Amino acid sequence: MKPIQMVDLVGQYHHIRSEVDAALVGVLGSAMFIGGPEVKEFEKELAAYNGSKHVIACANGTDALQIAMMALDLKPGDEVITASFTFVATVEVVGLLGITPVFADVLPGTFNLDPADIERKITPRTKAIVPVHLFGQVADMEPIMAIARKHGLYVIEDNAQAIGATYTFLDGSTRKSGAIGHIATTSFFPSKNLGCYGDGGALFTNDDELARKVRRVCNHGSEVRYYHEVVGVNSRLDAIQAAVLRIKLRHLDEYNAARNKAAAFYDAAFAGIEGLRVPERSAHSTHVFHQYTLRVLPAAGMVTGGRRDGLKQHLEAHGVPAMIYYPVSCHLQNAYKSDRAPEGSLPVTEGLTREVLSLPMSTELDNEQLTHITNTVKSFFTQQ
Repeated sequence: MKPIQMVDLVGQYHHIRSEVDAALVGVLGSAMFIGGPEVKEFEKELAAYNGSKHVIACANGTDALQIAMMALDLKPGDEVITASFTFVATVEVVGLLGITPVFADVLPGTFNLDPADIERKITPRTKAIVPVHLFGQVADMEPIMAIARKHGLYVIEDNAQAIGATYTFLDGSTRKSGAIGHIATTSFFPSKNLGCYGDGGALFTNDDELARKVRRVCNHGSEVRYYHEVVGVNSRLDAIQAAVLRIKLRHLDEYNAARNKAAAFYDAAFAGIEGLRVPERSAHSTHVFHQYTLRVLPAAGMVTGGRRDGLKQHLEAHGVPAMIYYPVSCHLQNAYKSDRAPEGSLPVTEGLTREVLSLPMSTELDNEQLTHITNTVKSFFTQQ
Protein backbone atom coordinates (compact mmCIF):
# COMPACT_ATOMS: atom_id res chain seq x y z
CA MET A 1 0.00 0.00 0.00
CA LYS A 2 1.22 3.49 -0.81
CA PRO A 3 1.86 5.74 2.22
CA ILE A 4 -1.26 7.68 3.09
CA GLN A 5 -1.13 11.49 2.98
CA MET A 6 -3.76 13.98 4.09
CA VAL A 7 -3.52 15.33 0.53
CA ASP A 8 -1.45 13.51 -2.10
CA LEU A 9 -0.15 16.36 -4.23
CA VAL A 10 2.69 14.29 -5.66
CA GLY A 11 0.27 11.68 -6.99
CA GLN A 12 -1.96 14.38 -8.42
CA TYR A 13 1.01 16.02 -10.16
CA HIS A 14 2.02 12.76 -11.83
CA HIS A 15 -1.41 12.54 -13.50
CA ILE A 16 -1.07 16.00 -15.06
CA ARG A 17 2.72 16.13 -15.31
CA SER A 18 2.98 16.49 -19.08
CA GLU A 19 0.47 19.37 -19.13
CA VAL A 20 2.10 21.16 -16.20
CA ASP A 21 5.66 20.76 -17.42
CA ALA A 22 4.79 22.13 -20.85
CA ALA A 23 2.95 25.09 -19.33
CA LEU A 24 5.85 25.96 -17.01
CA VAL A 25 8.35 25.80 -19.87
CA GLY A 26 6.09 28.16 -21.81
CA VAL A 27 6.08 30.72 -18.99
CA LEU A 28 9.85 30.46 -18.55
CA GLY A 29 10.34 30.99 -22.26
CA SER A 30 8.12 34.07 -22.28
CA ALA A 31 9.85 35.63 -19.24
CA MET A 32 6.45 37.15 -18.33
CA PHE A 33 6.47 36.08 -14.71
CA ILE A 34 3.97 38.52 -13.17
CA GLY A 35 0.67 39.30 -14.88
CA GLY A 36 0.59 38.75 -18.61
CA PRO A 37 -1.56 36.44 -20.71
CA GLU A 38 -1.52 33.42 -18.36
CA VAL A 39 -3.04 35.43 -15.52
CA LYS A 40 -5.58 37.17 -17.78
CA GLU A 41 -6.70 33.91 -19.36
CA PHE A 42 -6.98 32.21 -15.99
CA GLU A 43 -9.17 35.03 -14.69
CA LYS A 44 -11.46 34.69 -17.73
CA GLU A 45 -11.67 30.91 -17.47
CA LEU A 46 -12.38 30.93 -13.73
CA ALA A 47 -15.06 33.60 -14.19
CA ALA A 48 -16.73 31.48 -16.87
CA TYR A 49 -16.56 28.37 -14.69
CA ASN A 50 -17.89 30.12 -11.61
CA GLY A 51 -20.55 32.24 -13.28
CA SER A 52 -19.06 35.49 -11.97
CA LYS A 53 -18.66 38.54 -14.17
CA HIS A 54 -15.24 39.44 -12.77
CA VAL A 55 -12.38 37.43 -11.27
CA ILE A 56 -9.33 39.33 -10.06
CA ALA A 57 -6.32 37.20 -9.15
CA CYS A 58 -4.06 38.15 -6.24
CA ALA A 59 -1.16 36.80 -4.20
CA ASN A 60 -3.04 34.65 -1.66
CA GLY A 61 -6.38 34.06 0.00
CA THR A 62 -5.64 36.20 3.04
CA ASP A 63 -4.82 39.15 0.81
CA ALA A 64 -8.07 38.52 -1.05
CA LEU A 65 -10.09 38.95 2.16
CA GLN A 66 -8.23 42.12 3.10
CA ILE A 67 -8.58 43.57 -0.40
CA ALA A 68 -12.32 42.85 -0.39
CA MET A 69 -12.79 44.80 2.83
CA MET A 70 -10.61 47.67 1.60
CA ALA A 71 -12.55 47.85 -1.67
CA LEU A 72 -15.79 48.03 0.32
CA ASP A 73 -14.34 50.95 2.30
CA LEU A 74 -14.71 49.22 5.66
CA LYS A 75 -13.04 51.30 8.36
CA PRO A 76 -11.98 51.16 12.02
CA GLY A 77 -15.05 51.10 14.23
CA ASP A 78 -17.09 49.12 11.70
CA GLU A 79 -18.21 45.62 12.69
CA VAL A 80 -18.07 42.47 10.60
CA ILE A 81 -19.98 39.33 11.57
CA THR A 82 -18.25 36.05 10.83
CA ALA A 83 -17.62 32.58 12.20
CA SER A 84 -15.21 31.75 15.00
CA PHE A 85 -15.01 28.16 13.75
CA THR A 86 -12.70 28.88 10.83
CA PHE A 87 -9.05 29.33 9.93
CA VAL A 88 -7.73 32.48 11.53
CA ALA A 89 -7.18 34.36 8.24
CA THR A 90 -10.88 35.24 8.09
CA VAL A 91 -10.58 37.15 11.36
CA GLU A 92 -6.96 38.23 10.98
CA VAL A 93 -7.65 40.69 8.18
CA VAL A 94 -10.51 42.21 10.15
CA GLY A 95 -8.09 42.93 12.97
CA LEU A 96 -5.39 44.25 10.66
CA LEU A 97 -7.79 46.85 9.28
CA GLY A 98 -8.94 47.94 12.75
CA ILE A 99 -12.42 46.54 12.14
CA THR A 100 -14.22 44.75 14.99
CA PRO A 101 -14.92 41.04 14.47
CA VAL A 102 -18.26 39.90 15.85
CA PHE A 103 -18.64 36.14 16.12
CA ALA A 104 -21.81 34.23 15.35
CA ASP A 105 -22.29 30.57 16.16
CA VAL A 106 -22.46 27.82 13.58
CA LEU A 107 -24.87 24.99 12.86
CA PRO A 108 -23.85 21.65 14.41
CA GLY A 109 -24.42 19.66 11.23
CA THR A 110 -22.84 21.71 8.45
CA PHE A 111 -20.45 23.77 10.65
CA ASN A 112 -21.50 26.88 8.67
CA LEU A 113 -22.86 30.14 10.09
CA ASP A 114 -26.28 30.01 11.73
CA PRO A 115 -28.39 32.72 10.00
CA ALA A 116 -30.51 33.21 13.12
CA ASP A 117 -27.45 33.98 15.22
CA ILE A 118 -26.13 36.36 12.57
CA GLU A 119 -29.28 38.45 12.92
CA ARG A 120 -28.99 38.44 16.70
CA LYS A 121 -25.47 39.90 16.46
CA ILE A 122 -26.30 42.88 14.20
CA THR A 123 -25.77 46.35 15.69
CA PRO A 124 -25.82 49.86 14.17
CA ARG A 125 -22.09 49.46 13.50
CA THR A 126 -22.42 46.25 11.51
CA LYS A 127 -21.32 46.72 7.91
CA ALA A 128 -20.71 43.22 6.52
CA ILE A 129 -21.23 39.50 6.97
CA VAL A 130 -18.48 37.03 6.07
CA PRO A 131 -19.93 33.52 5.72
CA VAL A 132 -17.23 30.86 5.48
CA HIS A 133 -18.12 27.93 3.22
CA LEU A 134 -16.41 25.49 5.54
CA PHE A 135 -14.99 22.10 4.56
CA GLY A 136 -16.60 22.10 1.12
CA GLN A 137 -20.24 23.14 1.18
CA VAL A 138 -21.94 26.49 0.86
CA ALA A 139 -23.35 28.29 3.89
CA ASP A 140 -27.11 28.86 3.73
CA MET A 141 -26.81 31.95 1.55
CA GLU A 142 -30.47 32.65 0.77
CA PRO A 143 -31.41 33.70 4.32
CA ILE A 144 -28.00 35.34 4.78
CA MET A 145 -28.56 37.52 1.71
CA ALA A 146 -32.08 38.34 2.94
CA ILE A 147 -30.66 39.48 6.28
CA ALA A 148 -28.06 41.59 4.45
CA ARG A 149 -30.72 43.27 2.31
CA LYS A 150 -32.90 43.94 5.34
CA HIS A 151 -30.08 45.68 7.21
CA GLY A 152 -28.16 47.19 4.29
CA LEU A 153 -25.04 45.03 4.75
CA TYR A 154 -22.38 43.68 2.41
CA VAL A 155 -21.81 39.95 2.10
CA ILE A 156 -18.25 38.72 1.54
CA GLU A 157 -18.12 35.00 0.80
CA ASP A 158 -15.02 33.21 2.09
CA ASN A 159 -14.89 30.54 -0.59
CA ALA A 160 -11.43 29.14 0.12
CA GLN A 161 -12.75 25.65 0.90
CA ALA A 162 -15.76 25.18 -1.37
CA ILE A 163 -14.79 26.17 -4.89
CA GLY A 164 -16.91 24.19 -7.34
CA ALA A 165 -19.82 23.64 -4.94
CA THR A 166 -23.32 24.57 -6.11
CA TYR A 167 -26.02 26.29 -4.05
CA THR A 168 -29.72 25.73 -4.80
CA PHE A 169 -32.23 28.46 -3.95
CA LEU A 170 -35.80 27.78 -2.87
CA ASP A 171 -37.07 28.57 -6.37
CA GLY A 172 -34.81 25.86 -7.84
CA SER A 173 -32.26 28.22 -9.38
CA THR A 174 -28.58 27.53 -8.72
CA ARG A 175 -25.30 29.40 -8.42
CA LYS A 176 -21.75 28.37 -7.76
CA SER A 177 -20.18 29.22 -4.43
CA GLY A 178 -18.54 32.60 -4.68
CA ALA A 179 -21.12 33.96 -7.13
CA ILE A 180 -23.84 34.83 -4.60
CA GLY A 181 -22.59 37.60 -2.30
CA HIS A 182 -21.50 41.11 -3.20
CA ILE A 183 -17.92 39.86 -3.38
CA ALA A 184 -16.15 36.58 -2.71
CA THR A 185 -12.63 35.44 -2.07
CA THR A 186 -10.70 32.23 -2.46
CA SER A 187 -7.29 30.74 -1.81
CA PHE A 188 -5.21 28.60 -4.16
CA PHE A 189 -3.00 27.21 -1.39
CA PRO A 190 -1.60 23.89 -2.70
CA SER A 191 -3.89 21.66 -0.62
CA LYS A 192 -7.10 23.36 -1.78
CA ASN A 193 -9.44 21.64 -4.23
CA LEU A 194 -8.10 24.10 -6.81
CA GLY A 195 -4.56 24.64 -5.62
CA CYS A 196 -1.42 26.01 -7.22
CA TYR A 197 2.23 25.20 -6.54
CA GLY A 198 2.82 28.08 -4.17
CA ASP A 199 0.55 30.84 -2.91
CA GLY A 200 -2.32 32.39 -4.81
CA GLY A 201 -5.78 33.82 -4.38
CA ALA A 202 -8.63 35.57 -6.17
CA LEU A 203 -11.71 37.74 -5.73
CA PHE A 204 -15.08 37.32 -7.49
CA THR A 205 -17.78 39.91 -8.08
CA ASN A 206 -20.57 40.75 -10.50
CA ASP A 207 -20.30 44.49 -9.72
CA ASP A 208 -18.30 46.44 -12.31
CA GLU A 209 -17.43 49.33 -9.99
CA LEU A 210 -16.41 47.01 -7.17
CA ALA A 211 -14.19 45.04 -9.58
CA ARG A 212 -12.50 48.30 -10.59
CA LYS A 213 -11.85 49.14 -6.94
CA VAL A 214 -10.46 45.67 -6.27
CA ARG A 215 -8.02 45.91 -9.18
CA ARG A 216 -6.92 49.34 -7.97
CA VAL A 217 -6.33 48.16 -4.39
CA CYS A 218 -4.37 45.13 -5.63
CA ASN A 219 -2.06 47.42 -7.63
CA HIS A 220 -0.78 49.86 -4.98
CA GLY A 221 -4.01 51.86 -5.16
CA SER A 222 -3.27 52.76 -8.77
CA GLU A 223 -5.14 52.56 -12.07
CA VAL A 224 -2.64 54.62 -14.04
CA ARG A 225 1.01 53.79 -13.48
CA TYR A 226 2.69 56.03 -10.89
CA TYR A 227 -0.60 57.75 -10.01
CA HIS A 228 -2.07 56.48 -6.72
CA GLU A 229 -5.68 57.33 -5.90
CA VAL A 230 -6.07 55.34 -2.67
CA VAL A 231 -3.96 53.38 -0.24
CA GLY A 232 -3.47 49.95 -1.77
CA VAL A 233 -1.34 46.84 -1.50
CA ASN A 234 0.95 44.86 -3.77
CA SER A 235 -0.86 41.58 -4.37
CA ARG A 236 -0.38 39.80 -7.69
CA LEU A 237 -0.59 36.21 -8.90
CA ASP A 238 2.57 34.88 -10.51
CA ALA A 239 2.18 33.71 -14.11
CA ILE A 240 3.66 30.31 -13.22
CA GLN A 241 0.89 29.78 -10.68
CA ALA A 242 -1.74 30.94 -13.16
CA ALA A 243 -0.44 28.42 -15.71
CA VAL A 244 -0.77 25.60 -13.18
CA LEU A 245 -4.23 26.75 -12.14
CA ARG A 246 -5.48 26.89 -15.73
CA ILE A 247 -4.64 23.19 -16.07
CA LYS A 248 -6.09 22.19 -12.72
CA LEU A 249 -9.28 24.21 -13.34
CA ARG A 250 -9.97 21.94 -16.32
CA HIS A 251 -9.80 18.97 -13.91
CA LEU A 252 -11.66 20.57 -10.99
CA ASP A 253 -15.00 18.81 -11.48
CA GLU A 254 -13.15 15.51 -11.90
CA TYR A 255 -11.22 16.18 -8.68
CA ASN A 256 -14.37 17.04 -6.75
CA ALA A 257 -16.08 13.89 -8.04
CA ALA A 258 -13.13 11.82 -6.79
CA ARG A 259 -13.43 13.45 -3.37
CA ASN A 260 -17.15 12.62 -3.30
CA LYS A 261 -16.39 9.02 -4.18
CA ALA A 262 -13.95 8.77 -1.27
CA ALA A 263 -16.51 10.43 1.04
CA ALA A 264 -19.16 7.88 0.02
CA PHE A 265 -16.72 5.07 0.85
CA TYR A 266 -16.16 6.57 4.30
CA ASP A 267 -19.89 7.06 4.87
CA ALA A 268 -20.72 3.45 4.06
CA ALA A 269 -17.93 2.10 6.26
CA PHE A 270 -18.90 4.21 9.27
CA ALA A 271 -22.66 3.65 9.12
CA GLY A 272 -24.00 2.56 12.46
CA ILE A 273 -20.89 3.23 14.56
CA GLU A 274 -22.15 4.61 17.84
CA GLY A 275 -20.51 7.86 18.82
CA LEU A 276 -19.35 8.72 15.30
CA ARG A 277 -21.09 11.29 13.12
CA VAL A 278 -20.25 11.50 9.42
CA PRO A 279 -20.42 14.88 7.65
CA GLU A 280 -23.93 16.20 7.18
CA ARG A 281 -24.97 16.92 3.61
CA SER A 282 -26.69 20.26 3.34
CA ALA A 283 -30.13 20.37 1.75
CA HIS A 284 -29.18 23.46 -0.25
CA SER A 285 -25.58 22.78 -1.31
CA THR A 286 -23.49 20.16 -3.00
CA HIS A 287 -20.34 19.13 -1.13
CA VAL A 288 -16.84 19.18 -2.62
CA PHE A 289 -15.15 17.72 0.48
CA HIS A 290 -12.19 19.96 0.97
CA GLN A 291 -12.16 18.06 4.26
CA TYR A 292 -13.96 14.93 5.39
CA THR A 293 -14.63 15.86 8.99
CA LEU A 294 -16.08 13.47 11.54
CA ARG A 295 -17.61 14.36 14.88
CA VAL A 296 -16.35 11.99 17.56
CA LEU A 297 -18.80 12.14 20.44
CA PRO A 298 -17.51 11.58 23.98
CA ALA A 299 -18.10 8.20 25.56
CA ALA A 300 -19.94 7.99 28.86
CA GLY A 301 -17.69 9.01 31.71
CA MET A 302 -14.91 10.19 29.39
CA VAL A 303 -13.43 13.68 29.43
CA THR A 304 -14.83 15.74 26.56
CA GLY A 305 -12.43 15.49 23.64
CA GLY A 306 -10.64 12.46 25.02
CA ARG A 307 -12.26 9.99 22.66
CA ARG A 308 -11.48 12.16 19.62
CA ASP A 309 -7.88 12.56 20.70
CA GLY A 310 -7.63 8.83 21.33
CA LEU A 311 -8.89 8.07 17.81
CA LYS A 312 -6.36 10.49 16.35
CA GLN A 313 -3.51 8.76 18.20
CA HIS A 314 -4.81 5.34 17.14
CA LEU A 315 -4.94 6.36 13.49
CA GLU A 316 -1.44 7.84 13.53
CA ALA A 317 -0.05 4.71 15.18
CA HIS A 318 -1.36 2.75 12.17
CA GLY A 319 0.04 5.07 9.50
CA VAL A 320 -3.09 7.16 8.99
CA PRO A 321 -2.68 10.95 9.34
CA ALA A 322 -5.57 12.89 10.85
CA MET A 323 -6.01 16.57 11.58
CA ILE A 324 -8.09 18.69 13.94
CA TYR A 325 -9.57 21.67 12.10
CA TYR A 326 -9.76 23.63 14.44
CA PRO A 327 -8.57 22.89 18.01
CA VAL A 328 -9.14 26.45 19.32
CA SER A 329 -11.84 28.69 17.89
CA CYS A 330 -10.96 32.26 16.95
CA HIS A 331 -12.89 33.93 19.77
CA LEU A 332 -10.77 32.04 22.32
CA GLN A 333 -7.44 32.78 20.66
CA ASN A 334 -5.30 35.20 22.66
CA ALA A 335 -5.14 37.60 19.70
CA TYR A 336 -8.94 37.93 19.40
CA LYS A 337 -10.38 37.47 22.88
CA SER A 338 -12.89 40.08 23.93
CA ASP A 339 -15.62 40.62 26.50
CA ARG A 340 -18.18 40.44 23.69
CA ALA A 341 -17.45 36.75 23.06
CA PRO A 342 -16.35 35.13 26.33
CA GLU A 343 -15.87 31.41 26.73
CA GLY A 344 -19.28 29.74 26.64
CA SER A 345 -20.84 32.34 24.35
CA LEU A 346 -20.65 30.13 21.23
CA PRO A 347 -21.66 26.70 22.52
CA VAL A 348 -21.85 24.89 19.18
CA THR A 349 -18.49 26.24 18.02
CA GLU A 350 -16.80 25.38 21.30
CA GLY A 351 -18.30 21.89 21.30
CA LEU A 352 -17.09 21.21 17.78
CA THR A 353 -13.49 22.06 18.65
CA ARG A 354 -13.57 19.11 21.07
CA GLU A 355 -15.19 16.67 18.64
CA VAL A 356 -14.01 17.24 15.06
CA LEU A 357 -11.43 15.08 13.32
CA SER A 358 -10.60 15.20 9.62
CA LEU A 359 -9.49 12.09 7.72
CA PRO A 360 -7.30 12.01 4.60
CA MET A 361 -9.16 13.49 1.63
CA SER A 362 -7.53 13.56 -1.76
CA THR A 363 -8.18 12.98 -5.42
CA GLU A 364 -5.62 10.13 -5.32
CA LEU A 365 -7.03 7.93 -2.54
CA ASP A 366 -7.40 4.33 -3.75
CA ASN A 367 -9.55 1.51 -2.38
CA GLU A 368 -6.64 -0.14 -0.56
CA GLN A 369 -5.88 3.06 1.31
CA LEU A 370 -9.54 3.77 2.03
CA THR A 371 -10.03 0.24 3.34
CA HIS A 372 -7.05 0.59 5.66
CA ILE A 373 -8.27 3.98 6.93
CA THR A 374 -11.81 2.82 7.60
CA ASN A 375 -10.75 -0.49 9.16
CA THR A 376 -8.44 1.42 11.48
CA VAL A 377 -11.26 3.72 12.57
CA LYS A 378 -13.59 0.78 13.13
CA SER A 379 -10.99 -1.13 15.13
CA PHE A 380 -10.71 1.80 17.54
CA PHE A 381 -14.43 1.69 18.28
CA THR A 382 -14.54 -2.08 18.70
CA GLN A 383 -11.92 -1.71 21.44
CA GLN A 384 -14.02 0.82 23.36
